[in-house]
Amino acid sequence: MKKKLINMIVLAGLLPLACTDKFDELNTDPTKSSGETFDPNLLLPTIQFNHANATAGYNGTILFQSMWVQILSSTTSGAANYYSNADKYVISSNTNSYLASSWNTGYRAASLAYEMEQLTKDKPALVNLTNIAIIMQVQALATITDIYGDIPYTQALQAKTGITLPVYDTQESIYKSLLARLDAATAALNPAAAIPANDSFAGYKGDITKWKKYGYSLMLKLAMRLTKADLATAKTYAEKAATGGVFTSVADDAYIVMDDANGYTNGNGAALSTPADIYQVRWSKVMIDYLKAGNDPRLGKIAEVPAAGLAANQSITIAGDATPANQLGLPNGYDMNGGATDITKSAGYPGGTGTGADVTPIGKYSRPTAIYRSRSGPITVLTYAQTELLLAEAVTRGFAVGGTAAAHYKNGLSAGIQSLGKYGAAAVIDAATADAYATAHPLDAANALKQINEQYWATTGILFNFVESWSNWKRSGFPVLTPINYVGNFSNGTIPRRQPYPTTEATQNSANYNDAVGRLASGDNWVSRVWWDK
Repeated sequence: MKKKLINMIVLAGLLPLACTDKFDELNTDPTKSSGETFDPNLLLPTIQFNHANATAGYNGTILFQSMWVQILSSTTSGAANYYSNADKYVISSNTNSYLASSWNTGYRAASLAYEMEQLTKDKPALVNLTNIAIIMQVQALATITDIYGDIPYTQALQAKTGITLPVYDTQESIYKSLLARLDAATAALNPAAAIPANDSFAGYKGDITKWKKYGYSLMLKLAMRLTKADLATAKTYAEKAATGGVFTSVADDAYIVMDDANGYTNGNGAALSTPADIYQVRWSKVMIDYLKAGNDPRLGKIAEVPAAGLAANQSITIAGDATPANQLGLPNGYDMNGGATDITKSAGYPGGTGTGADVTPIGKYSRPTAIYRSRSGPITVLTYAQTELLLAEAVTRGFAVGGTAAAHYKNGLSAGIQSLGKYGAAAVIDAATADAYATAHPLDAANALKQINEQYWATTGILFNFVESWSNWKRSGFPVLTPINYVGNFSNGTIPRRQPYPTTEATQNSANYNDAVGRLASGDNWVSRVWWDK
């Protein structure tokens, strides 16, 4: 009986195999998708989020570039001493972690975009998703190379094929490849084909017309990055971008409205809703002076002098005084340690606020307003304002991109003011006000490059796109900034020009890392220049 039962069990186990030719289906984990069943549209929002997140908050930029180019400022004392990386170029306890975050998060975005490309490249019906995948790879990898210089590129993103120690390509070769890939992918976008689902760019909803404009606007930005390194290539691709069709209004801006409740947190909002940060992070004197000099209407939206006293200065909810005339920027490079660099020793120190235990020496300096504190607020990727300002420079340089430098500058200035409205009703400045301001502050042809790039710095800085502010400052040299030479700084008293590679690269990919470092003028440090930074 026992032997018969065993035989029946064996037979029962074999019967399904004898009457089916779908063995693979029977041995597939029903909780997991294959390349044939997985919807690659599901990857797009995570790609977009990771790219935006790589340029926000503690992933490095608010702790580095925001104050390197003197958009923000801090006295870096007490609980928020990690801002020493930015305001004074001084190592903090977590610097090595911070400098790796843009690398890791950026490559995460690029890797997912590469996977989306592989899942769709042989499916003609998904041609738009394939090319958007390429465009997002270009966007992510361009940002990484702008921050670090030579990076893994041709062998990157291919761990599934066994390449886990990729070589570092030169930034020159990377940029030329990125522009060529972007050109082909943008041209191949097809409005008649299926549009992508799950598009996280606000207002895009998979609109291929908008994506084409995005691709060509990104091409313009990358082209203009090369004006000092390869003017001929810059001209060729800037003109190609203009011919293809770049952004034409603020409605084309590419940005993501974050969703903190579901894990998509705005890193800048997370930082500035932390009491130690809201107390320490102020607008720099350079930025506030720039906005006040032109009576810029953005000033009353972005800056406030906190209510008096230490408690109010550390409060997320107590509103300050946003009267433009009362705003005062904090000079970079000071602390609250009582020595020669104590803020009370700065020229024109206005005094503190509060009394007794509630006193603060930095109470009269302007901080970012509540519009920046939302953990579900927007993160800007690329704007019409940037595009118009770059076109103004292109015309100034003699590129055949159409229009006049003055008209493009006016459009860019007005658009930058209007784009602030993404931060909500409290930040809105209507088009009529923005246009009137732009008309009253025209481009001065004799100082065009200075004026254009100072406005680019202010506009990207106000939108908290700090990596872009820094990259364009490196390229253009504007605004002219005075470096901080704080005791113990890591850049020899100069503004950092790049971030060192993550420390893990030296140990895990040492041969290729050493090859890349050998191409840097002064080694893997904060002052070696990337290829296009002449």
